[in-house]
Amino acid sequence: VQLQASGGGLVQAGGSLRLSCVASTSMISINTMGWYRQVPGKLRELVATISSSGSTNYATSVKGRFTISRDNAKNTVYLQMNSLEPEDTAVYYCYALKHLQGVYWGQGTLLTVSS
Repeated sequence: VQLQASGGGLVQAGGSLRLSCVASTSMISINTMGWYRQVPGKLRELVATISSSGSTNYATSVKGRFTISRDNAKNTVYLQMNSLEPEDTAVYYCYALKHLQGVYWGQGTLLTVSS
C-alpha cells in the first residue's frame, strides 16, 4: 500500500486546514487508517484513527477540534483541523493498517501554525 499525504502548510492560530491521504489500493481492504504527528526530538504521537466501519479515535489534545473521515470511493482519508494552535505544529503522517500485512506509512506533510 502506498500512501500520498498532502494539505500541510502555514496557517495562523485559530485557522483551519484539511489534510488528505490517498491510498494506492482499495480502502475496503484496509482495517484502520489514521494520522500521527511528530515534532523534531519527540516521539511520533497518535492524532486520530478511523476503522473500516467508521469508528473514530482521537488524541485528547485534538478532540473537538479535529475530525477524521474516509471516502472509500476515492481511497482517501481526511483530517479536518479547526481551531489550530501553535502546539499542533508538526509533520503529519498518514498510516494504514492491513490485517496480517502490517502498517504502511505516507511520506509526511508539514503543518506550521503561527501564533
